[in-house]
Amino acid sequence: MTDAETVSNTKSKLRCGTPLPVQAVPRIPVIAFGMSLGLFLAVTFILCVGFDLLFPDHAMYESWLRLLPGVTWLSWSSFFLGLAESFGYGWYVALIFAPLYNFFAARINQRK
Repeated sequence: MTDAETVSNTKSKLRCGTPLPVQAVPRIPVIAFGMSLGLFLAVTFILCVGFDLLFPDHAMYESWLRLLPGVTWLSWSSFFLGLAESFGYGWYVALIFAPLYNFFAARINQRK
C-alpha cells in the first residue's frame, strides 16, 4: 500500500457516518431584551405603587425613594419620573448584560 492510498483511506474513514449538526451560538437580542426588561420593571413599578395605595400599612414606597432619584411620594410628575427611571434601569441592564452574555457564549462555544 502506497502513502497516497493510506491518506486516501484515512480521509474516507474520517468522512464516514452522519455529520454532526453545527450548533448556533445562543445569542440574546439586545433590543428585544431591553424592551422586555424595561417594560417588566415599569409594570412592576406600577404594581408596587398600586399596592402602596391599596395597603398603606404595608407600603414599600420608601424603597422607591432610595432607588429612584427625584421620586417623591406621590404626585403625577413623580409617578411618571419613577416609571421612566424604571424603564431606563431595564435598558441599562440589557445594554450591559446582553453583550457580555453574547461575548462569553461565543467564546465558550468556540472551545467546543
